[in-house]
Formats: sequence, C-alpha cells, structure tokens
Amino acid sequence: MVELYWLQGAVPETTKPSPEMPPWKETAVVGKRVPRVDGYDRVSGSAVYPRDILLPDMLHAAILRCPHAHAKVKKIDVSAAEKMPGVRAILTAQSPGADIPWFPRRDKPSTSIFDQHLRCEGDEVAAVAADTLLQAQDALKAIKVQYEELPFVLSVEEALKEGAPVLHEGGNRVAPPAVYERGDLKKGLSEADAVVERTYTTACEIHVPMEVHGSVAKWDGNRLTVWDSTQGVFAVHETVAEALKIPMANVRVIGHYMGGGFGSKLECGKYTIIAALLAKVTARPVKLFLTREETFTMTGNRPPNKMSVRLGAKKDGTLTAIEFLSTGTGGAYPASATTSFMATDLYLCPNVKSSDENVFTNAGRARPFRAPGFPQCAWALEQAMDELAARLGMDPVELRLKNIPKTSQRRGNQPYTSTGLADCLREGAKAFGWNEARARKKPDGPVKKGFGVAASLWGYAGGPPSTVIVKLFSDGSVNLNMGAADIGTGTKTFMSMIVSEELGVPLEKIQIEHADTGTTQYTAPSGGSKTVPSDGPAARAAAWEVKKKLLALAAEEMKLPVEELMLSGAEIVSTKDSTKKLAVKAVKGLERQQVLVGVGTRGPNPEGKIVTPFAVHFAEVEVDERTGEVRVTRLVAAQDSGRPMNRLTYDCQVFGGLVMGIGLARTEERVLDRQTGKMVNANWHDYKIPTALDVPVDQKVVAVDPGDTECNATGAKGIGEPATIATAAAIANAVADAVGVRVVDSPITPIRMSQLFRERQKKG
Repeated sequence: MVELYWLQGAVPETTKPSPEMPPWKETAVVGKRVPRVDGYDRVSGSAVYPRDILLPDMLHAAILRCPHAHAKVKKIDVSAAEKMPGVRAILTAQSPGADIPWFPRRDKPSTSIFDQHLRCEGDEVAAVAADTLLQAQDALKAIKVQYEELPFVLSVEEALKEGAPVLHEGGNRVAPPAVYERGDLKKGLSEADAVVERTYTTACEIHVPMEVHGSVAKWDGNRLTVWDSTQGVFAVHETVAEALKIPMANVRVIGHYMGGGFGSKLECGKYTIIAALLAKVTARPVKLFLTREETFTMTGNRPPNKMSVRLGAKKDGTLTAIEFLSTGTGGAYPASATTSFMATDLYLCPNVKSSDENVFTNAGRARPFRAPGFPQCAWALEQAMDELAARLGMDPVELRLKNIPKTSQRRGNQPYTSTGLADCLREGAKAFGWNEARARKKPDGPVKKGFGVAASLWGYAGGPPSTVIVKLFSDGSVNLNMGAADIGTGTKTFMSMIVSEELGVPLEKIQIEHADTGTTQYTAPSGGSKTVPSDGPAARAAAWEVKKKLLALAAEEMKLPVEELMLSGAEIVSTKDSTKKLAVKAVKGLERQQVLVGVGTRGPNPEGKIVTPFAVHFAEVEVDERTGEVRVTRLVAAQDSGRPMNRLTYDCQVFGGLVMGIGLARTEERVLDRQTGKMVNANWHDYKIPTALDVPVDQKVVAVDPGDTECNATGAKGIGEPATIATAAAIANAVADAVGVRVVDSPITPIRMSQLFRERQKKG
C-alpha cells in the first residue's frame, strides 16, 4: 500500500549524497524540445507491453469476483469447472498456499487474497487458469458459490450511523480524525472583516488507463519472473517476495512499457500474486490481465470527499483564518482520503485548523490518483477564495497575491527554496489577458462567458533513494541504467538528455536499460511527480562521475592539470589554450579500460528548506443558460516546476493534466446503485472521460522558472501532479463568474446547472 509519508515532511535517508556539482547555466540539450527517444517504438507497435507478452505453453487466467456489495462466502463448488475443456488449475481460499494476508489494517492483516468476507463488488472469490482466455472465463461461470448477502453502506453518513453494518473489526472509521492546528482559529475569525463559509463535494473518479492492469508470471525452478504493467517494478518485487515468502533475489519484475496508470499502478495487485500462484501450480507461464470492467471497480479510484471551508480576511485581503474540515471514504479497505494539506500551506495565514476523516464503505478501494487529495482540496479552497474576493470587492488574482507564503507554515515555518506562486499569478494573468477579459462587457444573450483562476502547490519535493549507473564505452557511446519506469511521461528521454548534457554524447548514442529488477538499479515507483526531481539528479551524478574519470585520464595523457580541462562535445579541450584538445575516442586510458562507469545516487534535499512546485490555472468558459451546457473555451497554465528538462514533454504533461482537470470539473463520476451497491457505469461508454470535443483548442503553458538551483542538482521540480490540481477549480470559478451560480458539487453537468438555475429563479 502506497503511503503519502512525504506529505508529512519525512525524507528517506540515503547512504551516499550526490557529489557537488555546479548548477547548469546555459544548456545545449536540457530544456530543448526533444521528441521521445522511444516515440517510434510506441507508435509503430514495436514496443512490447506486458499485455503483449506471449510465452511457450502459456496459460490464460481469469478471476471470479463477488457480484454483491457486501457478502460472505458460505460454500463454493468448483467440481463442474474442473471438468471443463482446457482448465488446468482453480484457486480458492481453500487451495494450498492461497491463504495470503492482504491489505494490512492498523497493525494486523485483516483480509487475505481470497477473503471469505467480501466487502465490495469485485472482491476476489476464485481464479481459473486454462489453455485459452475464453475457456477460463467459461469455467468461472460454472463455479457455484453460495453467498450470504449482508447489508451495505455506500456513503460516509450511512457508515457512521449507529447500528450501521461494520466492514472491519474496530468499526467503520479507518482511524481517528487527523487534526492540524496553528494559532487561534476563533480569534482569527473574530478579527475578520469578511467571512465565507460553504461545503463542497467532489465525486469519485476512476483512473481508466489505456492498458488494463495485469501480469504474466513464469517460474524457473524456485525463481519467478513477472512482467507487470506497473509504475514501479521494485514495489511489485518487494510485495511478491513478501506475499509468497521467497527471497527477493529469486524474484525478477520487468516493466519496460506500460499504458498509463495515473497512480493506480503504484502498488502490486492481487492479480500478480494470483498469476504467480497459478503458474506455480501448473508449472506453466500464466497471463492474467483484467477486463475493462474490472479496472473500473477493482483497481482504484480518486475517493469522493465532502469539504467544509471557512475563510476570514481583513478589508485589505489579509487572511486571518482558514478552517478546512474534510470527510471521505477510501472504500472497503485502508486507503488515503486526505485532502487538507494544501489548504493549510498554500497561503500565508496565522490561524488555521484542518481535520481529515476517512471512513470505510462498501465500494472499491481508493488508490493515489494524480496528486492524491490536492485537486479535491483546490475545488473547495479555491472556490472559497473567489467567494471571499467577491465579498471583499477584490480581484481574485490580487487576493491571492496578498497572501503569498515565504515559508511552509505547516512544516515548522521552514523557508521555501523558492516560490514562483506570485510569478505564476502575474505571468499567467498576463498570458491569459486577465484584466482585459474581466473588463470586457458580458453578452446579453443566453450564452454567457466567464473567467476563473485557481492556485495550487504540490507537496512532494523528490528525494532519495535513487541509483543510476552510466557507462561510457571506448567508442564514445553510453549505456544508461536506471530502475525508473517510463509511464508515458518521457522519463527515458529526459534522463538521456541529462546524460547527453553532461557528457556531450548525442542522444542516438545513448542506450537505455530501465524498469527491470534483475538488471537495473533501485528507485521508488514513478508517481508523485518524482522521476524528474528524484531520478534526474542521480543520472547527472552518474554522468558527472564518468566525466571526472575521463578528464583524469585525459589530463594524464595531455600532461595538463585536470582542473584546466573541460569536456566539449566529443573532445576534451584546455580552458587556457583551445588548440590543446583530444578526442574522447582517442583517450588511451579509455581504450585500455574499454568502459568508464559512474554510479550516481540522489542526495538529500536542502537542509532546513522546503522544495515545492506551484501552479496557477486560468479558465474561460461559455455557459448556455437554456440547456445548462458548459464549454471550456480557453485554458492557461502557469507552472513553477523549476527548470524544464524537456520543454516538449513538459508542455505535454501540462496539457494532459488540464484534460484530467476538465474531467473532474465537467464529466467524471462513479455512479453506485443505491439498491444493490453495484457500479452502474463501469465502462467507457457510460463513464464520461473528456474527449477531444471537450478540450479547448486554445491552451497555453507558461513555464515559470524561479532559478531554484538549490533544490537539487538539476534545478527541476515535478510537473505531473502540479499540472492538474487547479484546473477544475478554475473552471468552477469561471462558471460562477459567467452566470452568478456557484457549483459546489462536481461534476458540473447540464442537469446540475439546470437545477441551480431553477433554484435561482425561485429565489427571484
């Protein structure tokens, strides 16, 4: 289970800090717009994804899942299924070795891989391996299960009622509410000239990556190889070894390509363990990939949240009080539903109180979803900020500029290495034409135009551990060895660019090994916007080590002090006499050794300082008051993520984040049947992700680089999460600006807008 420990300020330690490297000034490769080094492989079909794996004698597996929201297995009969053509193995809770603990609750495992207490639709009951996938699926239908159906709860309110069905021993509260306080909230509210108080809700969203979740498992004696669609091969590696009680050295996990995850593939799934068990029983490779419908119900979600906000401010806009109370449900098993972190740290305010409460319900379990908790927080906090600005008669941008923090107040008033929040507000407003747009007269017709803004920060700075190995061969080509997964964000490309920048080696001469626990080096999963700030500095450190060794060999041969030499492209040149030079391939020491190896690790973050990305998004919308339809017509994203490594993929990350923000704002919502507890829109037809028609053609990215050279060896901060946090709130604020109606519940659908228009009409 992925824990967002870093949001609490904890930093894992490293055994070896990065070497001291001067900050880059002008760069030849880094920061340029470079196509992905694996782009052709991805678009041509030559890239092999885990779902593409085909092995000799491979079996195909499928999982029998609970059809009820809450039930217990009373009896299971697999005798008919065992006799069906092609069936090679069936696993149930009674199968030898299948009693594997799963999802630790507090200090004790509370469930197992085939638990007999089924707490949501889709929980695993049995699994079948057969010669073909259709045979496995047919066998599932022949398994007879007698269920005891139990009462269920789908909302936080139902789960906390006296006498409500209990999901786990100890009650439906995952833990006591997490409360944070500073200053005196009551005093801050009493000092305010204006107070805004409102409750907001966000709907549950599903990740829906293009490639479904799944694994291929193959045993060779007591050694297991797994091909997994994962964001982190080492996370799967550890879980598989622990679950199967085998040495980590006997497990190899490979994940060279994967078709999207957005956080849902940060951890090992039950399907991986089930595939490994079936492969062990049958002594044949087993392929187990979920159906599209299964990915909607059982591979995670962004949890629904209810957030009550109170803001107080003086007449000049100075914030005096912030209260943010959130309740949410991570579903039927332990998972985070926290949303308050940004509310207590985005703006300068002396009197703050927050509370986060997480409750079990009979629904699919949450998993981290691109900036877990932060988009929900922005939806509430940033709408409340706009209401406060209206109450004070201030411009929303000016109100935010009035309360720019210099320190992380939540983390002991530690100073930020830099904050580009003010620059994001100013430069974003200029690029959007904020003042001109707000001064423009609104049309008189039924279609109203509105403009909105929302700010955000992201709570993860990157950090150790991460190890990268760089090898320079005698012909001047390079091998880059790293454990990071490229989840579609261009990790392989920007890591190659960093090595190219340090060593002057063309990208086409850099060969990449990655995401394979058998051949590459440890790093954490690719999530939380960590690959750029965590793995990038390790890559630079490894290349730097190679460069030092190369210059030392050249200095010996050229009879010059090493301090006088520099690497310039494919040559080593004297800084005092440019006529004194030596081609890299001509260095005899390199020819003798054949390869120079550099090992780079990610060092600790700056002591006593906080590294944080910031962002501000601006939105223009059109609202048709006749139909309630909302169109997003323009978006501008001003991002402070430090130095862009690859400006092309930087922009692509932001554009993708904006699209996901449109989904939260306008279209996405898990719908559960109140009578059965089942998800009724578990498919791409009924679950509405944004399409090309929902995305404005006019999108602009403003890259704000505050020159934060302290943060790490590359001066870069994460971009994936900051690119999506503020979008939905900016759209909601634009809708309110257009029609004077505040939409507090996501998504902003035509039906919801029409209801709000009717309520407005009744009030006169």
